Order: sequence, then structure tokens, then C-alpha cells
Amino acid sequence: MRGADAGEDERDQETHREMEEALARGQGPYELRLYVTGATPRSGNAVASVKAICEEHLPGQYVLEVVDLYQQPHLAEGDHILATPTLIKLQPPPLRRLVGDLSDEERVLSALDLKPRTSAASAAPAASAEPAAKP
Repeated sequence: MRGADAGEDERDQETHREMEEALARGQGPYELRLYVTGATPRSGNAVASVKAICEEHLPGQYVLEVVDLYQQPHLAEGDHILATPTLIKLQPPPLRRLVGDLSDEERVLSALDLKPRTSAASAAPAASAEPAAKP
């Protein structure tokens, strides 16, 4: 599976390049806030997933604040938290929020603006720009 490793290396290099560009624009480190509810397996998985993704793609370039809403319920109102887990990217702009399963690396990276989102237009086969020839 050498090809898969090469693809992963290219994605890592692209992610690192995007981070360097963000730092060059003066956007600074990523500031993230993760809202969880108690010491549940779901909360633990969310924290572990976000930390693992950040360590792989943003090593030393992020700050993660974990907020347990059972211990600090008043913080939910300020960030309009309706469900957990919720990950909020505070910096660099724009503000982004991701609710639910945080184990999907592609989804988390997209929310952090570290991977381009695939749209229906880019996923569809390219159409020819030339008109069809008439018989």
C-alpha cells in the first residue's frame, strides 16, 4: 500500500502548508473549544479524537479548551450550545462549529478549514466545455 502512504504524505504536506500560510497571514495558532457533558465514553472519545487530529495536523500550533457543561453550565449560553459534543474553532477566523461525531477526521479537518470541502460540482465528472458537434 505504498500509494496510500504517498497520498497521506501529500495530504499532510498540504495541511502543513495551509497552516504555515495561516501563520504567515498573522492568524496565529488555532484556538479550539470543545464542549462535552461529563465523564461519559462519548465525551472521552470526542476529546481523544480532537486531540489526536490536532496532534497529527497542527502539532504545537493549537490550544484546546475542554468545557464540561456539567461543571460549567453557564458557558453553554454564551456559545449557544444545544448539543454535545460541540467543537468550536475560535481562531483563525471564520468561526466554525461542529456538532456530533468528532471521530471522522475528514469532517473535523473540513470544519477547521484544513481541507477543501468537496462540493457536488467538484465530485461530478467534468463536462466538456465544447458544444456537441452537429451531424
